[in-house]
Amino acid sequence: MSETDPLPDETLRLQTLNALKVVDTRQEERFDRITKLAQRLLDVPIAMINLVDEDRFWLQSDSTVELPEMSRTSALCEHALMSETVFLVEDATKDERFCDIPVVKDTPGVRFYLGCPVSTADGLRRGTLCVLDTEPRQIGAEDIDSIQDLGHLIEDELATLTMATTDELTKLANRRGFLMIAEPMIALCQRAWHPTAAAVFDLDGLKEINDEFGHEAGDLAITDFAKLLLKVFRDSDVVARIGGDEFCVLLTDPDEANTSAPLERLQQRVASYNADSDRPFRLTFSAGSVPFDKTRHDTVDDLLRDADERMYVQKRSKKCAHEVV
Repeated sequence: MSETDPLPDETLRLQTLNALKVVDTRQEERFDRITKLAQRLLDVPIAMINLVDEDRFWLQSDSTVELPEMSRTSALCEHALMSETVFLVEDATKDERFCDIPVVKDTPGVRFYLGCPVSTADGLRRGTLCVLDTEPRQIGAEDIDSIQDLGHLIEDELATLTMATTDELTKLANRRGFLMIAEPMIALCQRAWHPTAAAVFDLDGLKEINDEFGHEAGDLAITDFAKLLLKVFRDSDVVARIGGDEFCVLLTDPDEANTSAPLERLQQRVASYNADSDRPFRLTFSAGSVPFDKTRHDTVDDLLRDADERMYVQKRSKKCAHEVV
């Protein structure tokens, strides 16, 4: 795979899902309206919206049951997530795939299941909408149309959230999305005595790329650099585009709160990209990083400002070296 190839969907899907800041939050009225409507339209006792994290289904809205989250090995929802249209089980006790799973054998004793995937406009799966009954049942075409229409309503709600927190070009979190995620993540790491750090990156020479090769090439430079950041940093880190040519990363792993190792990996990735890419431009960047220090950083903005100042120190030193040469 070359550096310009798209990343697997799962990495970007988790990044954009994290930017919405809806997983691990209380259920929202905007989603509860849809589950209540699903109950009425399909005449079922249980309706649920599940958003899919890395290894679990987070129950964002439900009509009756007390199930805050489910493992991704929960087979019914995983099948619905992977379905192209809808996934239907008329009687789970008679289906060898599901007859022994806990939600069928135990409470709530699911028999009937109908679910559909919930996706974004670019096809990334966010989760599922499903309706369940404790009695076996059959459905008609109008029921399938109803659940798909309701699934589109959820997609519209998520699209509204996405536009507010996601950079349109790269699909990374934007500045607002980054701040929404970073603040609680830092607080969580502080409680667990895990160090955190922020790194700010400036894509050098973007104006020159735009001027010489056009804005389409500039957009390619931005998206290619975003992909390199996602490849270097992990799903547990928060990668964002916070300005036209500026990116940032919140590192939350105790082994890499010292940013020297990932920054070196990024430099190597960029060097490989420049050697192999057939783009008319080459990528270069300046970077600044700083560990979070609660005695100096009252807010995430303070942390970013500190990292940004260090980035500009490097940028100025490169400029001065170029002028001397």
